[in-house]
Amino acid sequence: MDLPDVPLMSMLRTRMSWLHQRQDVLSQNVANADTPGFVARDLKPLDFNDTLRSSIATRGNSLTVTDPHHISIHPVGSTKFDDVETRDVESNPNGNSVSLESQMIKVSDTQAQFQAAANIYAKALTMMKTAIGH
Repeated sequence: MDLPDVPLMSMLRTRMSWLHQRQDVLSQNVANADTPGFVARDLKPLDFNDTLRSSIATRGNSLTVTDPHHISIHPVGSTKFDDVETRDVESNPNGNSVSLESQMIKVSDTQAQFQAAANIYAKALTMMKTAIGH
C-alpha cells in the first residue's frame, strides 16, 4: 500500500484540498468587493455522512477487514468541490453582496483549519517513520 493510500493521509489531503479551494473562492470574493452585481460565493461544506457512504461504497483500495468489528474507511477522492452563493449581508445599492469583514473572518478560519490539518499530516508522517524504525 502506498503512503498516499493510507485512509488518514487521504482524508487529510481531501480536507486540505477543500480548504485550499475555499481560500481561492474567498479571495475572489475579496477581489470583487467593489464589482457591481457580484454575489459572494463559498464552498459547500464537506458532509461526513456523504464521505462515509462513499467510503463504504468504494472498498477496492481500502484496508482489509479481518474482523466484523473493523471499519473500512476510504475517503472521497474528489478534488472538485461545489460552490454556492452566500448572501451573508444585504446587497449594496450596486448589487454587490460581499462583506469584507465576514470574508476576512472566513479567510482567517480557513487558514487556521489548513494549518491544523497540515500539522496533523506532519505528525502522522512522523509516527509512521517512528513505527517503521527510521
